[in-house]
Amino acid sequence: MATPAGSSAYNLSAHGPIIPIGSRLLALTPIAPFRPCRWRGALVPDRVSVRFDVLQPHLRPTSATADFVEIRDVAQAVVCLRDDERALLLLDPDHSMDERLMREQFKG
Repeated sequence: MATPAGSSAYNLSAHGPIIPIGSRLLALTPIAPFRPCRWRGALVPDRVSVRFDVLQPHLRPTSATADFVEIRDVAQAVVCLRDDERALLLLDPDHSMDERLMREQFKG
């Protein structure tokens, strides 16, 4: 899953969409889908929680990773947006985040 700010990094490299900053969406992008193998992902409202269940955790060891933190041998993971954490982004005052993302997405 990716937020608008995170959608231009790993999400894009996994063939997910770039989400406009300010939109209230999250990208749900598969990395190596098994079933259905042609599923391309989805955009979901940022207020939802998504639960992942590993059907046979003893046969399919699974890890969950978020922001460089990995948890191994998970049987279930719930992912949701937290708005109680804040980060300060320092950008060039002559170029907004929207402009930087548009330039990156559509550069020739």
